[in-house]
Amino acid sequence: MSKVIICANQKGGVAKTTTTINVGIGLARLGKKVLIIDNDPQGSLTEALGYQQPDELDVTLSNIMEWVLNEDDFDLDAGILHHQEGVDLLPANIELAGVETSLIGIMSSETVLKDYIEMIEDRYDYIVIDCSPNLGQLTLNALVAADEIIIPVQPAYLPIKGLQQLLKTISRVKRKMNPKLHIMGILLTMVDYRTNYANDIIDVVYNAYAKDIHIFENVIPMSVRAAEMPAAGVSIYTHDGKGKVAKAYEQLVGEVVNHG
Repeated sequence: MSKVIICANQKGGVAKTTTTINVGIGLARLGKKVLIIDNDPQGSLTEALGYQQPDELDVTLSNIMEWVLNEDDFDLDAGILHHQEGVDLLPANIELAGVETSLIGIMSSETVLKDYIEMIEDRYDYIVIDCSPNLGQLTLNALVAADEIIIPVQPAYLPIKGLQQLLKTISRVKRKMNPKLHIMGILLTMVDYRTNYANDIIDVVYNAYAKDIHIFENVIPMSVRAAEMPAAGVSIYTHDGKGKVAKAYEQLVGEVVNHG
């Protein structure tokens, strides 16, 4: 049985995709079998792993979800791409937006991704999912399928403000649809300790949430090299293996594994 970890935050630009990639590939570097799922119609994760034209891919998550929804028979290898750094990838493209719209109002539409994962989970130790920067049907599907959530948060006012709504949604899903759902932790990303503002916001996060929610010890620092990563099509370990961001993600992966 694999552990399903999602990276979720309805605010974009908080290093959600970067975290999904580097946690997934970091786990693979420890010898784990890992599937990374791009659950965002923008296809940012798919592009960041080297597939620069996601709209030209024959099979993506949108096809899989349609097949599961229609109870069609399909090859479980369909759509799975193999990345050079030892992970499998189920890509996404803009067609996923159409699937999200079609899910609205359909009975049990929130379990489509979970149903798929149950078909393939015996192949992997970890399944790591990147979510859309909203709380729509696709993110709901990921929350219903997940064991654990990593919440990347940039130390700035708007991302912190948006966290409240996400936590309410997580609480509702846990209560009504997925009792095993657990927040692994809040991950502070893109942190620039040189500014008083960042330090003040970090204090706010700790004061507001540390009593009830784990906050990862490892913080992901701001870095130009990390920003270059999506264009390179590889993880931070390959792009800048000796840099501070690679070190931070390596230590974060250690926290994830030790979490149990």
